This record gives sequence, C-alpha cells and structure tokens, in this order.
Amino acid sequence: MSTEHPFPDLQGAATGVGSLPGTDAREAARTVAGELERLPFLPELPARGPGADMIGRGAGLLVELFAQTEPSGWRFTDRPGRDTRRAHSWLGEDLDALEEFTQDYTGPLKLQAVGPWTLAASIELKHGEKALADPGACRDIAESLTEGLRRHLADLRRRVPGAQPVLQLDEPSLPAVLAGSVKTASGFQRLRAVDRQHAEEALRGVIRALDVPVAVHCCAPGVPLPLLRRAGAAAVSLDFSLLTERDDEDLGEAIEGGTAILAGVVPSTDGAAAQSGLVSDPAGSVHAVRTLWRRLGLDPELLGRRVLVTPTCGLAGASPGYARRALSLSVKAARSLVDSPE
Repeated sequence: MSTEHPFPDLQGAATGVGSLPGTDAREAARTVAGELERLPFLPELPARGPGADMIGRGAGLLVELFAQTEPSGWRFTDRPGRDTRRAHSWLGEDLDALEEFTQDYTGPLKLQAVGPWTLAASIELKHGEKALADPGACRDIAESLTEGLRRHLADLRRRVPGAQPVLQLDEPSLPAVLAGSVKTASGFQRLRAVDRQHAEEALRGVIRALDVPVAVHCCAPGVPLPLLRRAGAAAVSLDFSLLTERDDEDLGEAIEGGTAILAGVVPSTDGAAAQSGLVSDPAGSVHAVRTLWRRLGLDPELLGRRVLVTPTCGLAGASPGYARRALSLSVKAARSLVDSPE
C-alpha cells in the first residue's frame, strides 16, 4: 500500500511530538533548531493558555468557523472573538521565532495540527453537544481544517523557503471515536461510534488535499493502523509503551508497506524518566523497537530507515531542562538504530 507523498528518508533521525514547556517562543524555537538538525518542528507552548492548547490552536486554523472557551471547554460561535485572535497571534509568534532560527535550513520541517476527528470530539456546537454528534458539523470541520492547513503550509514555505514541509495530524481521540466511547457534553452518556469507512474517508479527504507527507499521531491504545494507511498516512506516530502483541500484524504490514514509524520511546516527563532509568542509556530506550523487529522477523537494515525516534508524547509537562535532554536523548537513540541495527 503506497501513498502519494512518502515520508522523507531520514535514517537515524529523531523529532519531537509537538509541545514544549514554558511560554517563550524564541527559546522553544532555539531548542528545537539546536537539538533536531534532521527533522525540526514548529513548537507548541500550551502553558500560555487557551488558544495555545492543542484544541484551541486547531480551532484557530479553521477557516470561517470560530470557537471560544466556555466553562465546559471549547464551543463554536458565530464570529471570531478574543480566543480566536489570541490563537492567531500565538501561532504567528511561533512562526516568527521558527523563521528566525531556520534562516539557512534546508530539509524536512514538521508542523503539527489536531485532526478533524479529535476536533469534532472536543468542540461543542452552539447548543452544547459535541460536534461529533452531528455528521454535517463533522464534514464542515474537515473541510474548514483542510483549507486552514493549506494556508498554514503556504505560510511556512514563504517563511522558510528551504523547508520541505511535513504535517503531523494529532488524532488522540480517534480510537474513542471509532469505539463509541466519547462522552456526551453532559458526561452521562456516550456518543454513537463513527463508521470506520466514514472516518477513513474524512481523513483521506484532508490528507489528499495537502501536497505534503502526512504523519498521524495517536497516543492512545488501539491505534487503527490499517485505516490510517488506507487514508494515505505516510507515517504513524505512537507511544510504544501502549502497543501489545495484538498490534504486531498491523505494524508488520505497515512497516513492510513503506509506512514510517515515529516511535515514542523516550519518557516525556521528568518523573517518568527517573522511573525508567533510561536517561543515561539512549540505546536502551529503543529496546522495545528492537524487540518488536526481532519478533516480526523484519530486516535489521530497515530499522534505521523505517523508524524515527520521539518522546512518548508532548513535552509540555516536563521541566525545560529535561525537555532539552529528552530531545537530545531521542537523537542519540535514533543514531543507535543505524549504528547497531541488530
């Protein structure tokens, strides 16, 4: 199974999932550009508040759809307000900082945006129920997001002419959307499961409309790998600690089919790192990847070509010092996959 835009061939590369701690866009961009020479990314700083969080940032990308924060969370509204303006301002600030620290950069550069199904599962309609309950609203979100992402990618190309954009769609809610386990706005019931074919078609529509390789990130159990591959995802980003042997067949088919795996193996918080004991052992952090490779009987030479290393999730909950260390550890772990594939 192939995709129109295969993921860049980045042997021994690492990247981040998206978020970093703190509120200083320039410091975040400096950290990313300094630590990740092969695949830097546009940092997200949710500590700044509503509009910088994953859902608020995604809502800010929508075209002719607007949302604002309510006590219950994000809700669609008729016109742009303070929260929309703030989301636009922070995104512009982040792009300014990235542009400053990537002036001479040429190569792949990753943007992140929340995907249509997680947006629909997270934003309420004006009357209070989640947009996921309304098929028409889900369709409008996907179309609006697609246009917003086109503009976002075009802006990046203007700012960093040497960049080869890669897009990461964050879909942590997708397994729950497919399983019918997303709670209603009241929290007392669950919304009906979305048909898998319909979910796939919506994702395919977004991915095919964008002329860049797309990775889908899902830090939840039960990542629907075959669905994502059929939808056109060139890569899948996942938390390796959540995988079970039941995922083996789907993972093996994806890897042999050319899908890149962004393996979340480096702890994403200081506490998790202390418990794991892996901070001083970069090669040890990819032990689970090597174990999977041997279990599936895959060619060791494919290891460094198909796998990129990332933290298990975003680094917003880490200290600034550990966030830098986690990115550095990811780079060292990725190199170990190439230097010692066995």
